[in-house]
Amino acid sequence: MANNSYSGVKNSLVEANHDAEFGCTLKELRSLMELRGAEAISKLGESYGDTQGLCNRLKTSPADGLSGQPADLEKRKTAFGENLIPPKKPKTFLQLVWEALQDVTLIILEVAAIVSLGLSFYRPPEAERENCGKAAGGVEDEHESEAGWIEGAAILLSVICVVLVTAFNDWSKEKQFRGLQSRIEQEQKFTVVRGGQVIQIPVAEIVVGDVAQIKYGDLLPADGVLIQGNDLKIDESSLTGESDHVKKTQEKDPMLLSGTHVMEGSGKMVVTAVGVNSQTGIIFTLLGQERLLDKRAILTRDFNFFVVVKEENSKAHDGAAMEMQPLNSDEGADAEEKKKSNLPKKEKSVLQGKLTKLAVQIGKAGLVMSAITVIILVVLFVVDTFWIQNLSWVKECTPIYIQFFVKFFIIGVTVLVVAVPEGLPLAVTISLAYSVKKMMKDNNLVRHLDACETMGNATAICSDKTGTLTMNRMTVVQAYIAEKHYKKVPEAENIPSNALELLILGIAVNCAYTSKIMSPEKEGGLPRQVGNKTECALLGFCNDLKRDYQTIRNEIPEEKLYKVYTFNSVRKSMSTVLKMADGSFRMFSKGASEILLKKCYKILTANGEPKVFRPRDRDDVVKKVIEPMASEGLRTICLGYRDFPATEGEPDWDNENDILSGLTCISVVGIEDPVRPEVPDAIKKCQRAGITVRMVTGDNINTARAIATKCGILLPGDDFICLEGKEFNRRIRNEKGEIEQERIDKIWPKLRVLARSSPTDKHTLVKGIIDSTVAEQRQVVAVTGDGTNDGPALKKADVGFAMGIAGTDVAKEASDIILTDDNFSSIVKAVMWGRNVYDSISKFLQFQLTVNVVAVIVAFTGACITQDSPLKAVQMLWVNLIMDTFASLALATEPPTESLLLRRPYGRNKPLISRTMMKNILGHGVYQLIIIFSLLFAGEQLFDIDNGRNAPLNAPPSEHYTIVFNTFVLMQLFNEINARKIHGERNVFEGIFNNLIFCSIVFGTFVIQIVIVQFGGKPFSCVALTIDQWLWCTFFGFSSLLWGQVISSIPTSRLKFLKTAGHGTQKEEIPDEELDELDDMEEIDHAERELRRGQILWFRGLNRIQTQMDVVSAFQSGTSFQGALRRQASNSSQQQHDVTNVSSPTHVAFSTTTPTAVSTASTTLGCECVFSFSA
Repeated sequence: MANNSYSGVKNSLVEANHDAEFGCTLKELRSLMELRGAEAISKLGESYGDTQGLCNRLKTSPADGLSGQPADLEKRKTAFGENLIPPKKPKTFLQLVWEALQDVTLIILEVAAIVSLGLSFYRPPEAERENCGKAAGGVEDEHESEAGWIEGAAILLSVICVVLVTAFNDWSKEKQFRGLQSRIEQEQKFTVVRGGQVIQIPVAEIVVGDVAQIKYGDLLPADGVLIQGNDLKIDESSLTGESDHVKKTQEKDPMLLSGTHVMEGSGKMVVTAVGVNSQTGIIFTLLGQERLLDKRAILTRDFNFFVVVKEENSKAHDGAAMEMQPLNSDEGADAEEKKKSNLPKKEKSVLQGKLTKLAVQIGKAGLVMSAITVIILVVLFVVDTFWIQNLSWVKECTPIYIQFFVKFFIIGVTVLVVAVPEGLPLAVTISLAYSVKKMMKDNNLVRHLDACETMGNATAICSDKTGTLTMNRMTVVQAYIAEKHYKKVPEAENIPSNALELLILGIAVNCAYTSKIMSPEKEGGLPRQVGNKTECALLGFCNDLKRDYQTIRNEIPEEKLYKVYTFNSVRKSMSTVLKMADGSFRMFSKGASEILLKKCYKILTANGEPKVFRPRDRDDVVKKVIEPMASEGLRTICLGYRDFPATEGEPDWDNENDILSGLTCISVVGIEDPVRPEVPDAIKKCQRAGITVRMVTGDNINTARAIATKCGILLPGDDFICLEGKEFNRRIRNEKGEIEQERIDKIWPKLRVLARSSPTDKHTLVKGIIDSTVAEQRQVVAVTGDGTNDGPALKKADVGFAMGIAGTDVAKEASDIILTDDNFSSIVKAVMWGRNVYDSISKFLQFQLTVNVVAVIVAFTGACITQDSPLKAVQMLWVNLIMDTFASLALATEPPTESLLLRRPYGRNKPLISRTMMKNILGHGVYQLIIIFSLLFAGEQLFDIDNGRNAPLNAPPSEHYTIVFNTFVLMQLFNEINARKIHGERNVFEGIFNNLIFCSIVFGTFVIQIVIVQFGGKPFSCVALTIDQWLWCTFFGFSSLLWGQVISSIPTSRLKFLKTAGHGTQKEEIPDEELDELDDMEEIDHAERELRRGQILWFRGLNRIQTQMDVVSAFQSGTSFQGALRRQASNSSQQQHDVTNVSSPTHVAFSTTTPTAVSTASTTLGCECVFSFSA
C-alpha cells in the first residue's frame, strides 16, 4: 500500500536533505504506521530500538516534548507535512454566474428574447404591412416602430440582473459556510507537551515529534506511538470496521491512528504522521483521487443544500461500539426483520420536504396556467386574423406573425416565472444561514442545519445535570472523616495526621494528572479549575486543608503509577495502584459513595486507625451522613484505600472484582455544584412553551431530586416520578429481560428525574419516548450529553446537544449543536430560533403566494380578454425579483421574540399554511384583484387617460398600464408589512424597527419603483406619472393595510371552507415500493424524496435548489482534516464498497463491507465508488 498511495500524494514528497536532519524519513514513518500489533513492535525494535529510540531520532523528549521553537516547528512541517488536508478552492463569482445561467426557464426566456430581438429589426414594406391584420398595423410613428428591439433587450437585461443577484446570494452563502467551517476548526484543540509545559494548541498546529496527551473521549488528530498509557482502550471501527475496543499497551500494540476514538483511559503518544501522511489522510487522498475519476461523485450529492446534514448511516457506525446489547429486544434474524418493519424511522428535513412538495405543486399549477395562457393567446390571434378579418397567410407577413407568437410565448414563460416560487429554497437557506450565524452569538454552534428547524418542534428535553443545569464549579463543602461529620471544611489540625496523610496522598495520585487548580486570572478572583471538575473539587479540598498536592505529584510522576483503573460509567469509580519501597502495593479508590461504601470493610477511626466496618455501621453512615448531604443537593464521593502485602505476591490486576473489594474508608465528602442562576427561569419558559424538561444524571437520587426541585423541574404537589436506573430497568423489562414499549409508555409521561443512570438507560429512555405512540403527536426529543458513552443517545435524539467546554470529542462528533457555554438557557434560545425559522418561512409563503395568485390570474385573464398581458415580461421579472429575492431576505431575517415561547410546539405534521394564513392569502388576493381589474377595465375613465388595452405590436407604453403596474407593486410592498404576522395579530408594525434589513429592503424597493416608473421608459413599458396618479397608486397600496385589519376581524373558525396547505408527506402516504427502497436507510429524508419525485419537472425553483446544492460543494470538499474516517454499517450486500458519507465538516467516511485493515484502502482505486456529500 505504501507505494500505491505514496505516489498519489505528490505534494507530500520531500527532498532527502530535510529528512537527513531527523533520524528517519517520512516514508519510513508512513510504512511503520501501516503495521499493527506484534508486527509493529518488531519493526519498532528493529529500526529504532524502542519508543525512546524513536523519540531520539525525531529529536523530541518523552517527558518535555518539543522545544516549541518556531524554526524547529517550521523544519518539521517542511520535512513531514502539516496536519491538514489542503481545501479545495471555492468557486469564483463567474463560475456561480455560469451556474445560475444554467436555469432552464431563464434559458428559454433568453432564447425567446433573442428571437424577439432579431425579428424586431425586420421591416416588411409598408404596403404589405397593412395586409398583415389590424394588430400589426396602426403604428403611427415610425420612430416608435424602430423601438421594437427594446423589449427583447430589456428581457435580456432583467435576466442578467436575476442571474447576478442569484450568483451573489450563492457567493455570500458559500462565504458564510466557509466562515462557519473555520469557526468549527478553530474550536478543535488538542493537549500537547512543549518545553515541559502542558498546553492546548489547534489541531492544525500539531507536528511530527509532538508529545500529545490523550484521554477518555478524545478523537485522535494524528498517528502516533504510545509512550505511556493507563488502561487505554481505542475504538478503531472508523478504520478497521471492528466494533470491539482495542486495548493499547507499549508491550502489545502501541500504534495509535488518527480518526479513532479513545473510549477509556489516558496516556501519552509521540506523533509520527500528520495530515495527508497519516492513515486517515492517505485514505482521504485516495478518496479525493477517486472523486476526480468518478463523475458520478458529483451527481450523488445529498439534497440538503446546507452545512452538514445529520446522517443516520454514520450513526450506525458510532453506535456499533456502544449500542449495548439490551437495546435490541431480541437477537437473531427474526429480530432484524421485526425491527425493520416495526421501528419508526427517523424523519429528517421535514420542513424542506413540505416546502419542496409545495414548490412542486405550485410549479405544476403554474406550468398548466402558462400553457393555457399561450394556447389562448395564439388561438385568439389566429381566429381574429384569419377568420374574423378573413386574411390569408402571406409570406411577407410571416416574420410579423412569428413576432406575435414569440411575444405570446414570452408572456407564457413570464407567467411561469412568476408562478414558480423559486424563492422558497432561497428563503429557507437565508433563514437558516441567518439563524445559524445569530445562534453562534447565543452560544449554539450548529453542526447540522436540520437541527435548527427540528428544535422549533421539540416537545421534550432530556438534560444532564452537571454543568448544564448547574455551574460545573464544584467545591467540597462538607466532609465525614475520622468518624466525625463536619458541616464545613475542617481545619487540618482537627484531623488525625495518619488519616490526613492518606487523604492528601489518595487525592493527589488518584485524580487524573490533567486535572489541576490554577491561580485565578484576575486578582481576587476564584482559582481556575482545569480538567475534571469533581477532581478539581477534591484538589481544592487539599488546598483548603493547607496541603500542596503538586509536591506529591512531582515526587510520584504519572509514569511511576503502577496501574490505573480509569473512571467509566460501569465502574463509577477510579483507582490508582502505587508500588511501595518494600515491594507491597497500595491502591487508592474514589467513587460514588453508596457504591464504594459497599466495598469497604474497614473505616478510619477518630485516632486514625482502621476498625471493622459492619453492614449496620454502613447503614448508619448512609442515613446520618450521605442522605442529609444528598438532600441538600450535594454530590457525595467516598475515598478509600487498600494495601496488598508483599508476602502475598503480585495480585491478578485483571480480576477487578477481587481487586476492588476489602477497602478501608478514609472519608466521605459532599461536593456542592450550585444551580446556574438563569436555569429556573429558562425551565419555566420551556414548560410554558409546552416542552417537558427531564433530568438524566449519574448522581444519587436524593441529590438529583434536590437539584430538580431547585431548578423547577419538580414542583411541590406534583405527582411526577423520580427513578433510579435500576428501578427504571426493572419496570421496563419483561420476565425475559427484554424491553417492552408498552412498559416504557406507562413510565415516561410522568418521569421527570432519572438518577444513577447509565448511558444505556439514557439511550433507552430517548428511544422509548421517540418510538412512543401514546401521545397524539410523535414526540420530538432533544438530548444533552458530554461523555463518550452519550454518543448513542445523542445520535438517537432528534437534536443532540454536546457540551462545548466539558464535552468529549466523541460527544461533539455525535451531536447536532454544540453548546459553547454548556448552559441550559442556550437550549431555550435554540428553541426560539427553531420556531422563528418556521415562522419566517410561513411569513414569506403568505406574502409570496398572494403575489403568485394575483400575478398569474391578472396575466392569464388579461391575456385572454385583451390579447396581451397587463404586466409585461420585464415588469413581471421585476415583481419576481421583489417577491423572491428581496422578500425572502426581508422576511427570513426577522429576529425571534419571547412571544414565540408562549405557544405550544407546532408538531411535525402541522401544515405550512394554516387556515389563518389561507384566510390572509385569499382575503388580500381578492382585494388586489378587485383593484387591478377595476383599473384595467375602467382605469381610463377613472383617471381620464387614453385606453391602453388592445395596443398594437411595438406600441409605446401607456399611462393606463403604467398605473396598473405601479398599483400592483405598491400593493405588494404594503402587503409585505401585513405578512410579518401570521397568527392573526392586529399590530403588524410591532418590532418592525428591530429588523433593519426589512426596513431598508421595503424602502429601497419603493425608491427603485419610483425610478422605474419615472425614468424606465420603453424597456419597462412605463410612462412617467403625475403626482396625483402616484398618490392614488399609493393610496390603493396603503389600503391593503386597512383591508388587513378587516380580514383579521373575521374569525377563522367561521370560515369552515378554508383548507390548510403545505402538509409534508406522512409516512403512511408513502407507497409500499418506495418504503421498500427506504428499508435499508435508517431515516426518511423527506426533502430528498420530494425532490426525486419532482425531478421530472424543470422548474426554476428546483433548478435553484440544484444550484444551492452545487454552491456548497466547494464548502463540502474544502473540509479540513481533523481525522475521523467514519465507517458505516454497510447496508447493501451486493456492493463491496458502499456509499461513502461525509458525516461532519471535518471527517470523511470510508466504508468497506469487509473489516479489513486500512492497508486495503489502496485497492479501492479500482472499485466503483459513489460519494454522497452532505456538507
